[in-house]
Amino acid sequence: MQKIQMKTPLVEMDGDEMTRIIWKSIKEILLQPYIDLKTEYFDLGLQKRDETADQITIDSAKATQKYGVAVKCATITPNAQRVEEYKLKEMWKSPNGTIRAILDGTVFRAPIIAEGIRPLVPTWKKPIIIARHAYGDVYRNVEYRVSEPGKAELVFTNEKGEVSRQTIFEYKDKGVLMGMHNLDSSIESFARSCFNYALDLKQDLWFSTKDTISKQYDHTFKDIFQDIYDREYKEKFEEAQIEYFYTLIDDAVARVIRSEGGYIWACKNYDGDVMSDMIATAFGSLAMMTSVLVSPDGNFEYEAAHGTVTRHYYKHLKGEETSTNSMATIFAWSGALRKRGELDGLNELVEFANQLEEASLKTIESGIMTKDLALISELPNKKTVSTEQFLVEIKQTLDSIRG
Repeated sequence: MQKIQMKTPLVEMDGDEMTRIIWKSIKEILLQPYIDLKTEYFDLGLQKRDETADQITIDSAKATQKYGVAVKCATITPNAQRVEEYKLKEMWKSPNGTIRAILDGTVFRAPIIAEGIRPLVPTWKKPIIIARHAYGDVYRNVEYRVSEPGKAELVFTNEKGEVSRQTIFEYKDKGVLMGMHNLDSSIESFARSCFNYALDLKQDLWFSTKDTISKQYDHTFKDIFQDIYDREYKEKFEEAQIEYFYTLIDDAVARVIRSEGGYIWACKNYDGDVMSDMIATAFGSLAMMTSVLVSPDGNFEYEAAHGTVTRHYYKHLKGEETSTNSMATIFAWSGALRKRGELDGLNELVEFANQLEEASLKTIESGIMTKDLALISELPNKKTVSTEQFLVEIKQTLDSIRG
């Protein structure tokens, strides 16, 4: 069978540890036999980021702006332990944070639903989509380790040289200090992305912050969302018979647990990071969550919503067999290929992406799965397979679908 020809490259961002191993296998087993795969390749593995002083991460984001569609492997955000382990020059920032700051936009994360995998929350009947702001907050913070008594101040100097200052805290002893920022323009983009996505899916939109405590920072998010909704989207939502409402994040958590799902929950950057992991786990597994960054100017970056599966990587290095779930990484590739096909008018590529997802789900629903899913699946006669065997099984299902 002739391979599908691509017109425009995808931006390919390789990653770290076990997900890097899986990344290579997915390409070899599930993609390259069927597609003449064209990619602009960037190695975002920790060593290469260290070698280039993280310039390669910036370059990959700029390439995404050029080509419009990217697919990203999970990467390590180093802490002190990783600096020592990998002998790094410094503790580099989150590559996801760097890429999102350049692309702006919103991260939409939705669980992958498979028959036989029942959510841990019994009331959940429909997917819950997390819309996560992709700029600022702790991912672009400035930190300081206080080592002696002194006064910390929040100082803003405008272009005229006028200074505004507020006392944050007067330290009597050691402590820590952090400064965060955000932009009205980015919050506005976040709001419009959420409203448009809700209209596309015809699903209710919830938005939550902690404005009762953060009366400037979080309240600004709330006010911008409400203003844009009232001016630009209220009538459209009423026509579509869907609802937008704001609530405190602690109230939202309680509502989510009692709900049946089927809506979009918009969160600030860190809240969305944590809540998407909670939603994914409760639906079955962190490896069963799709993630796409949608920028205001129409760029798309698809990725797995989980980490680099370090524990399995160390087992792999010892030559031990692993059973790592690759679904989120497969769906990152299928999502990027589908979008590339849509933008380039390549129906063959769109159809292949759909078939790949169908084959992946059918494989699990036939009882063949990795260990994490086997532990929670209600299907009879389950068969637990290794990391690579799972991909081989999906390939066999894919071949039967494609005829």
